[in-house]
Amino acid sequence: MRTLTRYIGREVLLTTLLLFVALIGLFTFFDLINEMRDVGRGGYTITTALVYVALHVPSRVYELFPVAALIGTLFAISQLVANSEFTVMRASGASIVQVGWAVVRVGIPLALATFLAGEYIAPPAERLAQTVRAAAMGNATGVVAQQFESGFWFKQDLTFVNIRTVMADMTLVGVRMYEFDKSLRLTAVRSAETGRYAGDGRWRLEKVRVTEFGHDEAKASTQGEWLWTSVLQPSILTVYQVAPERLALSTLWDNIQVLGTSAQKTSRFEIALWSKILYPVAVLVMMLLALPFAQFQRRQGGVGFRIFAGTMLGLAFWLIERLFAYLGVLNDWAPLFSAAFPLVAFALLAVGMQRYIERR
Repeated sequence: MRTLTRYIGREVLLTTLLLFVALIGLFTFFDLINEMRDVGRGGYTITTALVYVALHVPSRVYELFPVAALIGTLFAISQLVANSEFTVMRASGASIVQVGWAVVRVGIPLALATFLAGEYIAPPAERLAQTVRAAAMGNATGVVAQQFESGFWFKQDLTFVNIRTVMADMTLVGVRMYEFDKSLRLTAVRSAETGRYAGDGRWRLEKVRVTEFGHDEAKASTQGEWLWTSVLQPSILTVYQVAPERLALSTLWDNIQVLGTSAQKTSRFEIALWSKILYPVAVLVMMLLALPFAQFQRRQGGVGFRIFAGTMLGLAFWLIERLFAYLGVLNDWAPLFSAAFPLVAFALLAVGMQRYIERR
């Protein structure tokens, strides 16, 4: 059985990697075609477009792992069925559990690779890609983020902070702080032209103007430099460069903590956090889902039909996963439910289809 397990695993792995490379090449080509429409705007050249697309590849790698695993497993097992090898295996005493384990053994390192790509490679590459694109599009100020027309707002204790602009190097421009006492009376307004992160949760604000409000008077003063201790981290600001679904787990957690302390809605980040944790499991679920599809008799559709069906199934999973993420935010569903339901539904579908095949 060990020889059989290695044989099935090798066939599935080689086919999956081949299809994975093909999918990456195809989607990279589409991304490049999409970027061509912006070539010539400002300083956005073909070279810049190529750099942007190359930096975007790790995100594609992360997104396409489950689909490649599904189609690769489907194609490999379909070939074994078409050549009657699968029938011989079953007749020789190999159970579907043993075949499934042979597939899962290949899926575990692929799932681990998916997690590593999504956590350590894709987020910094995507952030750099967006920075390169923003700097080259003729944006004279190099602005990366403005949440609203008035800038980015957040609350820390009894202080409301407004940051007009976040630059590509995470420099803050136009910082304004409104400080209140416990009676919610405005006590001071601080404004700074720029701010740079100094480490240890501190920002070095430059050219600071302070207006303090007493009971009967207001006092104005200026400071060349002022250290501001804050929960705001540069990693939190990267959310305005990269979509939450492509951020690292640590960055998502930082955003959840900061927004939570400010009594702001965190559902989108919580759903993205759970999705990042569960997404590698999708590789295993997709591979197991391919098993019953591949076992249909040849008269019920050839290899080409099975590959088409598998592709549509992988696309359906991708769309449903994102649909539930958006519905979870709109309807305030539990984040874990929104992230896990598509995965659980497809896992149950795999089990149900396999039982149907076995009964026949």
